[in-house]
Amino acid sequence: MTTTLRPTGPLQQGADGAKARTYDVCVNSRPVGSIGLATHEAFGPRVCRLHDLRIAEPDRRRGRGTVAALAAEEVARGWGCTRIEATVPADAAPALRLVTALGYVERSRRLTKPLTDPVPPLPAGTEGRPMTEAECEPWLVRAKELYASTWTDRGIPEDEARAKAEADHAHALPRGLATPDTWLSVLTHHGVQVGTLWLSVLDGGAFVYDIAVDAAHRGQGHGRSLMHLAEAQGRAAGQTRIGLNVLADNTPALRLYESLGYEPASYYFFKPLL
Repeated sequence: MTTTLRPTGPLQQGADGAKARTYDVCVNSRPVGSIGLATHEAFGPRVCRLHDLRIAEPDRRRGRGTVAALAAEEVARGWGCTRIEATVPADAAPALRLVTALGYVERSRRLTKPLTDPVPPLPAGTEGRPMTEAECEPWLVRAKELYASTWTDRGIPEDEARAKAEADHAHALPRGLATPDTWLSVLTHHGVQVGTLWLSVLDGGAFVYDIAVDAAHRGQGHGRSLMHLAEAQGRAAGQTRIGLNVLADNTPALRLYESLGYEPASYYFFKPLL
């Protein structure tokens, strides 16, 4: 039996080179599932996103999904893409096995935690306060640089990484410190700044966009204090859940979040299209 992709409609194209199309997954012309492809809204037409791969229950465990995903890679190459990405829910074990078998590499994961238990107080001498306007500008410059470097370290061209950093920060902080439902904070220990925190409220609850401990003060428990500050701010804002994204190779951060009760909600994978 032959598994193929059959377009469900015309190719959608944008003036900026963006493309999108959905397909039926067919076995000998019989539809058994569906798959969607679209170029990346942030990285542009060189990056393709695979989404909504579904195979009907009677045709699962027969390799249909594998062949469909491989065929999708060929479509992406035909579009001129050099990388393909996929987001997989943490509870989708078959999909996780599939992308791993196909050579996708985990880039990052989203972790979440319910805000139901009382938040421990900060250690003696440790306090959180709002960031000042004078502190915000240099913080934002550093935040963009660090954000861009997380992408260039993983092979993303520098121009793409910097453009994404500018676009993402402009979208999430359109009014800087005055952005609604947003808290930019400084953590101090005995009056000395030791770290910063950026928390916002999104549709799914509170979200930690950025957490950073100054290099000279790492390894002293301030990362845990910043997370407790984030959880306290989230609860004060009436939220019942908090989340964040963490790079897959940031082992110290993963261990910290795990110890605080955070669990994976989804995984982000990528694969070069050689």
